[in-house]
Amino acid sequence: MSKLEEVNKSPMKGNTSDKLTSAEVGKLWATYMGNSMARCVLRYFLRHVDDEEIQSVLEEGLQLADRFAQTVSDIFTRDNHPVPVGFTEDDVNLEAPRLFADEFYLHYLKYTGKAGISIYGIAVPLMSRKDIRDFFSDCLASTVKLLNDVNDLLDAKGFLVKPPYIPVPKKIDFVKKQGYLNGFFGDVRPLQGLEITHLYDNIQNNAVSIAVLLGFCQSAELQQARDYFKRGKAIASKEYEILSKLLVKDDLPTHPLINHLVTDSTSSPFSDKLMISHKIDMYSMRIRTYGNALAFSARHDVAATYARFIVEVGNYVEDGANIMIDLGWMEQPPEAADRDALS
Repeated sequence: MSKLEEVNKSPMKGNTSDKLTSAEVGKLWATYMGNSMARCVLRYFLRHVDDEEIQSVLEEGLQLADRFAQTVSDIFTRDNHPVPVGFTEDDVNLEAPRLFADEFYLHYLKYTGKAGISIYGIAVPLMSRKDIRDFFSDCLASTVKLLNDVNDLLDAKGFLVKPPYIPVPKKIDFVKKQGYLNGFFGDVRPLQGLEITHLYDNIQNNAVSIAVLLGFCQSAELQQARDYFKRGKAIASKEYEILSKLLVKDDLPTHPLINHLVTDSTSSPFSDKLMISHKIDMYSMRIRTYGNALAFSARHDVAATYARFIVEVGNYVEDGANIMIDLGWMEQPPEAADRDALS
């Protein structure tokens, strides 16, 4: 055996015979759940698409979701872990009428693809076993390629709304006064590049979320679910307006709403279980994007806005989880041993 082969087989490299760590189990579980949901959503989208180029990227997305979910299933089976139930054919009605226009599918893929990159990117450095690390590296690279294809197609079709432009600095400069951090009192400086970046990203996320919730509101079966989606739409709409005003105040453009891409169908293509889970997942990701934006926002008013949003969105996610628990729909993630109960 060569020296390289010995290194590759060492425990430090992570043999497939090594027991899965908590980080590996947790991230694999979340990956299966998310991609089993994506399979349902994308199969429905593919039943109602006219544009051949958009159909092609939807097929690419579905192939990734199938591959990622199957790989996790194989890993869990090989390591004697139960495979999650996730979402199945019972959670999608492929015969339901069209709920969204073709253009919406591109915005949706970008919206959910960003969440995928976040999950996979954080997973890679936490994985001990080489096969698991390689899997998440592949998930990350494949999702980045999908997002590049989506962006290229958005641009080619004239649907891509670019973030605002700012002037090229005349010279390198340094902050000289603590007033640079002002946001509520005193002289308030214009937004800087990183603040604009995260404002735009979160405005874009809210614009797509509002459209998703509009479709879910009009097609959900349970009144409890409809009320939950209406509340989510109100939250997303308010946050969209507040963040947009921060850009407009500095004479910068915002991302437009895309509500016109939702049809008037009231027939549900997805189970209420899938739709509530979808919003719990995406609003959980919103907490992460708001936290990331807060970390890059030096102005007090911008940072305080994100801090307030995190609390509001966190409460919404918790209420959604309570609905899922009450209805017996929340699948429990793998957890640590309860030592108190065991003793």
